[in-house]
Amino acid sequence: MNRELQIDQQQLVEAWQERLPTLIGPGDKAWVSADEADPKALRIHIEVEGRQMYSFDFACAYVDSREVKVNLVDVESEGRTVDERSDIIQQLADDYTRHIHQCAQALQQLTHV
Repeated sequence: MNRELQIDQQQLVEAWQERLPTLIGPGDKAWVSADEADPKALRIHIEVEGRQMYSFDFACAYVDSREVKVNLVDVESEGRTVDERSDIIQQLADDYTRHIHQCAQALQQLTHV
């Protein structure tokens, strides 16, 4: 049975901001913010450690109290948009998408009540 998300968006942002950095690479940085257009959604910005200086922006929306849908919004390198179709970008995006799903699972005690 699917349940609606019953948590305040700001509480959700704080929980994600605390948990997500523990799931990504040790030198990577993550910022989570509320999606102003959707109270069940988050915006996630990840900066990748390394000489390419990649940054990824994701939209993460709760489908129900357990499941999230993740979309890659943008990828930049040194402040410039890059082609998201390259193998390295696809691999990194897939890894971060997996970490975002792991974070949603880890926070189910807050979202699935």
